[in-house]
Amino acid sequence: MLLSDLNVGDKALVKGLHAQNAVRRRILDMGLIAGTRFKVLRVAPLGDPLELVFKGIHVTLRKSEAAGIEVEKAGENGDAVPMGQERRKRSSGR
Repeated sequence: MLLSDLNVGDKALVKGLHAQNAVRRRILDMGLIAGTRFKVLRVAPLGDPLELVFKGIHVTLRKSEAAGIEVEKAGENGDAVPMGQERRKRSSGR
């Protein structure tokens, strides 16, 4: 799945970058590297740009830049799971 396919409130994990040259360097310099968890905060009315938050940083990306970032969805808006944490199963052996 690509970052450009996510909706407002979706949480995801960066799996890889397919962007090239200067765009790739800019994305890496911002800290949006493989393994980074983020949340889509807003999308402009016409769908471009997107605003993300990760590691306390708010970043905007053009949709064309977001299309070069492969992600794995890790949650949705209103799922009550804090960003960066997965649901943990409670052990019944307590």
